[in-house]
Amino acid sequence: MGCTKPRVIPSGDIADAMEELCISACCNLPEENLKTIEAFAAAEESEVGRQVLEMILENHRLAAREQRPACQDTGLAVVFLELGQDVRIERGDLVAAINEGVRRGYEKGYLRKSVVSEPLFERKNTCDNTPAIIHTDIVPGSELKITLAPKGGGAENMSGIAMMIPAAGVEGVRKFVIEQVRKAGPNPCPPVVVGVGIGGNFETAPLLAKKALVRPMGSRNPNPAYAALEDELLEAINRLGIGPQGLGGSTTALAVHVEYAPCHIASLPVAVNLNCHVSPHRSITL
Repeated sequence: MGCTKPRVIPSGDIADAMEELCISACCNLPEENLKTIEAFAAAEESEVGRQVLEMILENHRLAAREQRPACQDTGLAVVFLELGQDVRIERGDLVAAINEGVRRGYEKGYLRKSVVSEPLFERKNTCDNTPAIIHTDIVPGSELKITLAPKGGGAENMSGIAMMIPAAGVEGVRKFVIEQVRKAGPNPCPPVVVGVGIGGNFETAPLLAKKALVRPMGSRNPNPAYAALEDELLEAINRLGIGPQGLGGSTTALAVHVEYAPCHIASLPVAVNLNCHVSPHRSITL
């Protein structure tokens, strides 16, 4: 049998793709997000809530038309890579290429730079929104899929994790997720998208929750039990009355996405990661 030659992707192509993703993700709301907000606006019980949702929609339409950020917080660049095992990066380093693209995209798109190089004492801005946070999965094939999910600070600060015991069960998970959203109140700029990660361990559950946020808005977990849990949680969260921008109403969340993974017999980790209604993310495959 002959040897399969790896597919070569120049690092410059990766940097170019990242530059494009940075601007597009911050300026263009995914179409399914717009349709979801429109549907909730039509059904919103509060007059103030409807007005807020209409203003949110107009803001997003203007952002796309003018190619300006939909929100002033253009986030920390979180990057998910699906790297085909038959791919070879040439003429540069993969991580360096990702950061070069972020640097150029945030400069070219006039996007706010929100990264400090050291978190506790000096907190000095890096002035180019790097380094990105990069998660890499090695997958079969000869393609590189890049997903950028810029993550704003207000919503990220409302995240939470609970290391439960299995006896907590579905009801324990349900109570934790709902309480996390209730405590967040207006801080993550509702209506929110709720990412829930269940299983794995202490570091896996939050990553699952964050990955849940880049699913298409309103898509359902393929496991019927988890899909039903998503529906139950969305209904319960929207009964909290927090409403759009925390001003009251029946639209506190636009979607709840749950992802799960195997875990230890003695554990039931649960993580919640929130996104505002912008919930920015974009993907490209090279």
